[in-house]
Amino acid sequence: MTPTDASEVVQTIATETNTSSETVSKLYADTWAEFAENARIHDFVPLFVAKRVRATIKAGQKQAH
Repeated sequence: MTPTDASEVVQTIATETNTSSETVSKLYADTWAEFAENARIHDFVPLFVAKRVRATIKAGQKQAH
C-alpha cells in the first residue's frame, strides 16, 4: 500500500467515525504492524487493517456512551 492510499484510508475512517486523523493514523500504523508481522500473504492486509481499525474505534465509542 502506498502512503497516499494509507492516508486516504485513514482520512476516510476518521470522517466515518468522527475521530481525529491523528488518532486513526496511530491506530492504523499499530494495527498494520501487528498484521504485517505475521502475514504470509500481504494482499489482504490493508483490508483487514481497515476493518480492525473501524471495529476498534466503534467499540471504544460504544463504551464511552
